Amino acid sequence: MSGPQCCENPPTLSSSSGVGSVLEFGGLKTYVSGSSNSKHAILLVSDIFGYEAPNLRKLADKVAAVGYYVVVPDFLYGDPYNPENTEKPLSVWIQSHGADKGFEDAKQVVAALKDKGISAIGAAGFCWGAKVVVQLAKSDDIQAAVLLHPSFVTVDDIKEVKAPIAILGAEIDKMSPPELIKQFEEILSSKPEVDNFVKIYPGVAHGWTVRYNVEDKKAVESAEEAHRDMLEWFTKHVK
Repeated sequence: MSGPQCCENPPTLSSSSGVGSVLEFGGLKTYVSGSSNSKHAILLVSDIFGYEAPNLRKLADKVAAVGYYVVVPDFLYGDPYNPENTEKPLSVWIQSHGADKGFEDAKQVVAALKDKGISAIGAAGFCWGAKVVVQLAKSDDIQAAVLLHPSFVTVDDIKEVKAPIAILGAEIDKMSPPELIKQFEEILSSKPEVDNFVKIYPGVAHGWTVRYNVEDKKAVESAEEAHRDMLEWFTKHVK
């Protein structure tokens, strides 16, 4: 079961954060940013704290600013993990928020993007969301995947990946330690038909790309390095 690292540095959620808007998309409440005329879309799948996390929305806006239509659905149905709710510890909360349901919902969102005329889709998943995205990457539904400090992703998942995939891991991570990330890399290197990029970022911990302190210059720099790598991957495969 997931350890305390999944729950560290919880964001202060804000329904009004970001320059985009919230609307219904693919049957889910969704934070949307960027031009609806773009033919290239990026789906961002949150961690256990959900789609109202300000740093996640700020990243969505950053991705939208380079020309993508970005969707951040509420896969948690208004019930993000709350570390202060002692009656619903993570082990209980996760039972009603499995990545399998997230994957089914994500397929509907991808279908809605295609119905809208989107011609290429990339997906990035953070922690919990990485498990949803790796499932999408096993199909032809998306053109590129990025997993950022993944949780619950297994060697067997990586063996089935079809889409070009980038895996961004933390040096300090009990959920996906560097040894596991290196296993993922070995599997991908034996699949020449799947373009891949694997990187372990030194000195950072699980969650560093979206759960950083905006006043900590070094933390911001580390997060932004991962954001650049993610965007470069999407530029290569989605645009």
